[in-house]
Amino acid sequence: MELLVVTGMSGAGKTQALQTLEDIGYYCVDNMPPQLFVYLLDHGYGGGMDREKTAVTMDIRSEILLDSLDAVRESLTAQQVQTRILYLDATDESLKRRYKETRRLHPLVMQKKAASLPEALAMERERLQPLKNRADFVIDTTRLKTKELRTRLIKLFAPAGFEAMTIEFVAFGYKYGILADADLVFDLRCLPNPFYVEELRLLTGDDPAVRDYVMSGDEAIGLFTRIEELLRYSIPLYRKEGKSRLVVGFGCTGGQHRSLAVAGLMQEAMENDFPGIRVTCRDKDENRYEISMR
Repeated sequence: MELLVVTGMSGAGKTQALQTLEDIGYYCVDNMPPQLFVYLLDHGYGGGMDREKTAVTMDIRSEILLDSLDAVRESLTAQQVQTRILYLDATDESLKRRYKETRRLHPLVMQKKAASLPEALAMERERLQPLKNRADFVIDTTRLKTKELRTRLIKLFAPAGFEAMTIEFVAFGYKYGILADADLVFDLRCLPNPFYVEELRLLTGDDPAVRDYVMSGDEAIGLFTRIEELLRYSIPLYRKEGKSRLVVGFGCTGGQHRSLAVAGLMQEAMENDFPGIRVTCRDKDENRYEISMR
């Protein structure tokens, strides 16, 4: 069992860090007092959670409770819980710029414990220095973009074999609306339509006969090849940009035949180089019901 405490200067990236940790399998809780760590690990939070990997954030708002962290850490270690501290830091100049860009107030200014941002940063840095000295990991985010911080955290905390970006191929029917959350959409209504072939109408793009019909012409093979080339070129670019999920839509009229056939064949063609691609069909059941009622 593992507990990762994420702390550091306000504005240094704790929120972004927690989002990344959640993506790589941590159960995440924002701004939890150390005294509740043991309860969280013993009883869960929200029911049914996997407590093997938990991450919690602490900031200057928990300053009264920071002194208790060592005692809590010792208690958890005795219970075979690996407790580590990740401290995020940045220069005052960088933090001032971020606060100006977001137009948010520093917590100590909000609590009226500091009259200005420079005073708040100086006070926070002094109070958190002992915690920084005890940290297992210190990351300076001054010159890091969000995607670079994400990459750094994945290298540090992701399990072996973790895929930083999930890829989903979604077959859909235009008659039921565009795929709203798609990053890329390919319109396949230019391909031969199995709907007009009696013996294929009630089948789907998962069936070999439908796939053979859809891909029977040179035009279909040419379109498939060009889509595959574009995906092979662009997927690494999306990964480099730090994207965590890529949704590729394959659309036809009803979302049962052409779109599903091409999505499935594309997944098979790319699986060796891009393992873990998931294929789903948004409208298959709905469309088959309509067809069967005709």
